[in-house]
Amino acid sequence: MSDPTRVLVCDDEEQILRALRVILRDAGYEAVTASTGEEALDRAAVKPPAAAILDLMLPDIDGVEVTKRLREWSEMPIIVLSAVGEEEAKVRALAAGADDYVTKPFGPRELVARLRAAMRRSRIPVRSTIHSPEISLCTVGLFVVAL
Repeated sequence: MSDPTRVLVCDDEEQILRALRVILRDAGYEAVTASTGEEALDRAAVKPPAAAILDLMLPDIDGVEVTKRLREWSEMPIIVLSAVGEEEAKVRALAAGADDYVTKPFGPRELVARLRAAMRRSRIPVRSTIHSPEISLCTVGLFVVAL
């Protein structure tokens, strides 16, 4: 049995962190939690997660800055989860490198679906070639090409 996929979750509200831990666990993920932007950056640097869910309003640096700093070295999917629903906040987060933006209050199933979609889109295609006397196939992502 393999280890669950790690997702970094950064929010300064303990109640939200607890809820996200349960939601992600039930969906088959391991939530790695942080309550400040700096803590999130440290956790991501020590053991990079597969994706991140970040709040915008953090006690030290905001989620937009965390997103920018993660983007300096990572292509992991980043979903902003925030109570701030104004268009300008969404545009700033997406321009900084977020892949999606979900407004609180949120539906757990929708959040997990958006996380899965972002992770699916971020995959680097795997390339492998199969050679045999009768057939030669090359697979790129989900496509199979006869050679």
